Amino acid sequence: MLVSEGFTTQNGTAAGDSLAVSVVVPVYNEVEALPHLLAAIATTLKTNQISYEIICVDDGSTDGSTEFLKQQAETRTDLKAVLLRRNYGQTAAMAAGFKYATGKAIVTLDADLQNDPEDIPQLLAKLEAGYDLVSGWRIKRQDAAVTRLLPSKIANWLIGRTTGVKLHDYGCSLKAYRSELVADMNLYGELHRFLPALAYIEGARIAELPVRHHARRFGRSKYGLWRTFRVLMDLLTISFMKKFLTRPMHVFGLFGLLSIALGMLLGLYLTFLKLGLGQSIGNRPLLFLAVLLLLTGVQLFCFGLLAELLMRTYHESQGRPIYRVREVVGKNVK
Repeated sequence: MLVSEGFTTQNGTAAGDSLAVSVVVPVYNEVEALPHLLAAIATTLKTNQISYEIICVDDGSTDGSTEFLKQQAETRTDLKAVLLRRNYGQTAAMAAGFKYATGKAIVTLDADLQNDPEDIPQLLAKLEAGYDLVSGWRIKRQDAAVTRLLPSKIANWLIGRTTGVKLHDYGCSLKAYRSELVADMNLYGELHRFLPALAYIEGARIAELPVRHHARRFGRSKYGLWRTFRVLMDLLTISFMKKFLTRPMHVFGLFGLLSIALGMLLGLYLTFLKLGLGQSIGNRPLLFLAVLLLLTGVQLFCFGLLAELLMRTYHESQGRPIYRVREVVGKNVK
């Protein structure tokens, strides 16, 4: 086990007496799988002498998962149970898990036993090799071909093309992160699946590793084709954030100026027809188009100004810089 980055030491205790890894597990109606999952995680990490904690975030379960996690958290020292008031979705559950994680690395995986906890050590080893995020790649997925595999392949291709981060399996929940990477990430909607793209925006080094994938043993899948629309909307958000997060005026202002310019050209043309040639322009569709383009351009330009003010407020109110420093080198650096 590599120790250069301080995730573990040879006796299984993280350097500085802090935990090596926090395993974050979003849970929604998985009471049958939970005992097996907790046992598998604990066995794997203890065998590999990795100090750990398990953070199970119950996302409004109704099948007894909440009660089971409460009971386990009261008797186990390696388990935190974060119980949400209602079902908020996987993104919110992961954000809650990140908040309560104290490990130097954070590993996420599903609660349905389809991800294999035995793959966690190899993800951590890849982090220790110098990466900031390591994503699992389910080479042999045990899911339905039409409803799960085909949409997933299309989504992975589309996300890769849009974000510039080409991964084979964006939907794999089994991922490992350096804790500082996710410390200031704000997640909304379905953005958990876009964490590699968000990390890339922050300048993270990303790797992908093949991992095992098992058929579901208990319960039923919580995913379906109905999530496609929400994923597409969040993809547009990520694309905008990647290109224009700190300079929204560049997109709104550009389209606004183009619209104004085109409206003015049409206006000049219509003015020439009216004053120069004496033609009637009151019933011409071009007149309505010119007015519409001018109004739309002014609105887009104003949107850009407002977005610039919002971005400045967002960064300045939180003291959040618009850059990320990976490392500072020097003899006198403190």
